[in-house]
Amino acid sequence: MGLKQYFSLIKQYDWWIFGLVLLLITFGLVIIYSIGTNAEIPDLSRFNKQLIFFGIGFIAMILFSLVDYRMLSSYAYVFYIVGFIILVLLLIFGTTIRGTTGWFVLGGISIQPVEFVKLLFVIFMARFFSDKALQMDQWKNIGLSAVFTGSMVGLVMLQPDLGSALIFIAIWLGLLLMQKVKWYKLVIIFLILIMIATSGWLFFLEDYQKQRIMTFIDPALDPLGTGYNVTQSIIAVGSGRLLGRGLGLGPQSQLEFLPESEADFIFAVIAEELGFLGAGFVLLLFCFLFYRIWRIIRGTTDDFAVMLGSGIFIIFLTQTLINIGMNLGLMPVTGLPLPFISAGGSSLIVSLSLIGILQSIRIRENLT
Repeated sequence: MGLKQYFSLIKQYDWWIFGLVLLLITFGLVIIYSIGTNAEIPDLSRFNKQLIFFGIGFIAMILFSLVDYRMLSSYAYVFYIVGFIILVLLLIFGTTIRGTTGWFVLGGISIQPVEFVKLLFVIFMARFFSDKALQMDQWKNIGLSAVFTGSMVGLVMLQPDLGSALIFIAIWLGLLLMQKVKWYKLVIIFLILIMIATSGWLFFLEDYQKQRIMTFIDPALDPLGTGYNVTQSIIAVGSGRLLGRGLGLGPQSQLEFLPESEADFIFAVIAEELGFLGAGFVLLLFCFLFYRIWRIIRGTTDDFAVMLGSGIFIIFLTQTLINIGMNLGLMPVTGLPLPFISAGGSSLIVSLSLIGILQSIRIRENLT
């Protein structure tokens, strides 16, 4: 394929999605910059790294958009095996940060492999459900999809990383609900999930994870410990009022009362410094982005594209709801980043790669 043909493909982009993603990334960069420059000794290392990761992610987005998404289906089972091996190696050779063995540190750069495994997993699940679409009402296929998902979830929980485990479950459950499965079987599945969740609470969740959930229910249980982050986040959100305190002028973030302000709690910083209007604008950007993704899904007739697009939609929607929810004290703190906005190279690169896949679907399906 010649250079002109590549440019002709790029011209068929959904430019609304492209623009919305750039706006969200710009929001994140501005906030990360503001946090880094207002310290006694300015530190722009996070900002500079985020710029570099944005460059890498942008290239990945272009490359994925130029590759026919149907080629990904051919390697779906290989992708699953690769993802499984990555998670096993992570448990053996990974670096533990804040109690979670979830990073490879290479040359001073931390890589969070589970973010890349999410991409591999959603491709695999899209292939599995599109292949089995006419037989998904059979218990053997439901059970097989659950085994594939449970294997990944189990490895992720051994790190332990509750937030990422929830994403894997959301992908599986969301795509399963799109299948023609009898209602009573879905009820049985939900009852089984409740039993598994209860068993997980009793036998598998770490004490600090249980404490996070209990603190979510009542932050006052440990206001200076596990409830501290949530309490400070709620204070930051409330103090922003309508117009905010101004960029670089939020006391919760600038005086470092709010931990992980560039990452997990960046939405609280937006609300504090830009107020209800700034935070509301970010929410509108996400809503419009979800709408444009939904249009791509609705417009395609290819089963694999529908499952793949829906899986990507589920990833973005779930992470956004959980992250904003924990910033508002409505969800437990799980460490999930806010897509395109939170500092974090692995998350940004994968998020842009997923956007590239969506663009590939749009281009090949000739959607308008």
